[in-house]
Amino acid sequence: MEELDLKELLDLFMSKILQIILIVIIAAGIGIIYTMGFVTPKYSSSTSLVLTTSEKSAEVDSTNSITTTDITINSKLVSTYSELVKSKKVLRQVISNLNIDVGEDALRNNVSVDAVEDTELIRITVTNENAVYSAKIANEIAKVFSEMIPEIYNINNIYILDEAEVEDVPSNINHVKDVIIFTFVGLVIAIGYVLIANMLDTTIKSPEDIEKGFNLPVLVSIPLIDNFNVEKGGIK
Repeated sequence: MEELDLKELLDLFMSKILQIILIVIIAAGIGIIYTMGFVTPKYSSSTSLVLTTSEKSAEVDSTNSITTTDITINSKLVSTYSELVKSKKVLRQVISNLNIDVGEDALRNNVSVDAVEDTELIRITVTNENAVYSAKIANEIAKVFSEMIPEIYNINNIYILDEAEVEDVPSNINHVKDVIIFTFVGLVIAIGYVLIANMLDTTIKSPEDIEKGFNLPVLVSIPLIDNFNVEKGGIK
């Protein structure tokens, strides 16, 4: 019975294959139009900071090598530094230095800070509709933050490892991914449409429908003959 039900389900989908393909094509087309015409491109630029040997440690250790104490201190400071990067003091100074017309909250929403796991690396990423602004703001945040740390902790252990570069590829647009998502959604809608349409369709299409619907055996069936002509006492 399960095999029969599965076969009927496959037959149902095959009978509606044109509608399914049409719905999927329409969904993919909507995805292309959406991703190309309605999504504003935004560009992300990142700069990396690394916590190094502090100047205080360097004065004590003439070899200027990283000690276990430095590693312990830096590991504890990574999470704190990650929060300080987006502090009001840093962002306000960045806005003032670059003389950009953007609010503090708006800038904070466009800045993401990630501490690379099991390292002393901090990655600052700025996203903006202007690729040049993204790079400039990211680099300025790194600069202001590295200059502000000695004032706060009286140590200088921030080194700008990688400066942000201008990106020419939007970070929020992936045409292939968007089309695949819309195509998948279209396929789900098409399958749902076929199943619901079949549930709402109460017409009898075969003798099996009578047996299932009324629990009665079909004793005889009369074939339907279209366009027949009676010629010489027969049916043609």
